[in-house]
Amino acid sequence: MTYWRLHYHLIWATFEREPSITPEREKMFYGVLYNKAKELGVKIHAAGNIEDHAHVVASIPPKLAVADCVRHLKGASSYAINHMDGSDGKFKWQEGYGALSIGERSLETVKEYAAKQKEHHRENKTIEVYERMEEDDA
Repeated sequence: MTYWRLHYHLIWATFEREPSITPEREKMFYGVLYNKAKELGVKIHAAGNIEDHAHVVASIPPKLAVADCVRHLKGASSYAINHMDGSDGKFKWQEGYGALSIGERSLETVKEYAAKQKEHHRENKTIEVYERMEEDDA
C-alpha cells in the first residue's frame, strides 16, 4: 500500500455568494459530503460553513486530483440539496474553489478554524488566507 499524507483546506461559495445554506440544507450538505468523501476514499477531518460558503479539511489520496474531488463534492451536494422535499431546485455553488495544502503540524489548527466558521465570522476573526477562493481576492 502506498504511504501518503496529503491534506487540504478547501473552500467554495454559493452561487453569487447568496446566503442560501439554510439549516435544512446544511444538514443535507454534511450528510452528502461525508458519504461522497467515503466513496472517493477521501478523509474529511473537519468541515464548517456559514450561509454563503463552506470550508472542508480533507486528506485526498494521490490517485484523485484535487479538482476532481471538489467537483464530486460540490456536484453531489448541490444535487442532493436540489432534490430535498420542498426544494425549488435552484441551489448551486459558485464556479471555482480555494485549495490550500496543509502540513501535518498545521492540521489541527486548520481543522479547528474550519469547524468554527460561524464563530469566526460572527466575531469577525477570520483569517484572510483561509477564506480565499479566487486568485484575485484581496
